[in-house]
Amino acid sequence: MKNILYIIILLSIISCSQEVEKLPILGNKEEINGKMVYHEVGDFHFIDQDGNPVTPSTFEGQNYIVDYFFTSCPTICPKVKKQELRVYEKFKNNDKLGYLSVSVDTKYDTIQKLKWYADKLNIHDKKWKFVTGEKDHIYKVAESFFHVAMDDKTAPGGFNHDGRLILVDKNKHIRSFCDGTDPVDVDRFMKDVENLLTEENE
Repeated sequence: MKNILYIIILLSIISCSQEVEKLPILGNKEEINGKMVYHEVGDFHFIDQDGNPVTPSTFEGQNYIVDYFFTSCPTICPKVKKQELRVYEKFKNNDKLGYLSVSVDTKYDTIQKLKWYADKLNIHDKKWKFVTGEKDHIYKVAESFFHVAMDDKTAPGGFNHDGRLILVDKNKHIRSFCDGTDPVDVDRFMKDVENLLTEENE
């Protein structure tokens, strides 16, 4: 009897220790009519590497990871993409996770160039969208995603942008981010992605 009780207590402890900590919702929040309203990413309309429109409805029912880049970037982009590919490989069989890579170079990164870039990375998955669009719109939406994106002639390649990977949930809330050039931070980010996917399955 004591052995059975011990096993029950042990299983209870293990169960509690494995409980997933819920990720916070990041960004500003305010209480409106007694309800807490959190920051949501803004609407967007882009065109992907296959010439298809990409809007928030493209990711309906999905979480997705966002990054800003450009194909001729001589500095951080190759490092970020290398790490993002690690994330993709870990979760590529999970249809609840998509990817949105937004080019800041609307002049050079045409649909054809984005297709070439996706092929170069060996990405042939409809879940990963490499997109372009109107420059002003791309830069404005970047703020909604907590990204920096702007023309800067003094920056390598002519653009100032950060190397963050941003995790957006299916309710348009930002739940985590990382420095996409830092493998250790990306490891932590992957755990956050896993926690979010687990949280939604509970």
